Amino acid sequence: MSGTARAVIEVILSYLFKNQKGRDAKSFYTTPAFASHKEQTIEVTAPDCGPSGATLPSEYTYEGGGRFPTLEWRAPGPVAESVKEWLLVSEDPDAPLSTPVCHGIYLGIPVAKTRVEAKDFELADPAQRLLKGGFYYGMPRRDVVYMPPRPLMNHGVHRYFFEVVALSEPLDKEFAKSAANRDQVAEAIKGKVLGWGMWVGSSERTWS
Repeated sequence: MSGTARAVIEVILSYLFKNQKGRDAKSFYTTPAFASHKEQTIEVTAPDCGPSGATLPSEYTYEGGGRFPTLEWRAPGPVAESVKEWLLVSEDPDAPLSTPVCHGIYLGIPVAKTRVEAKDFELADPAQRLLKGGFYYGMPRRDVVYMPPRPLMNHGVHRYFFEVVALSEPLDKEFAKSAANRDQVAEAIKGKVLGWGMWVGSSERTWS
């Protein structure tokens, strides 16, 4: 199929599903594990991309190379003193589906690591799903380390949530290596969430 034909199909789908966006109420941070933590308490920034809500530069999109944005985070005193491990989830709540699309999920991030950058997401041991940053990757919508933003053409702006979660105890190592999906991780962290925060990047594709 030619590129033009694919674009036409995408535009048609965008028109058919133009109102299928904004699944924020089904985002990862709304699952039962966060029942006692409705509000963000962890500050997450992306120094190379700008403030939360900023448009992602092309190099951070699927068509521009798919670089993972550098993220930094800072937790308030009580959380910082108690956290034993970090969890990171990336999802698109504006995909035309019933629930957000998970673009990446990362388990076992060491407590001392409060910054991740693109090189951290390179494979260190594929058999163990271990990344060079010293943590593991779970199962997003497709079995890849990270699905870069590629919103449906002419579907408008899509937001990409990068959610950092502080855990009161580490996840089981075998579980972290098991290619767990978003729902399985949400279940595994019940009773372990100390706080969370997120940075939002935006992206849009138009047929020119």
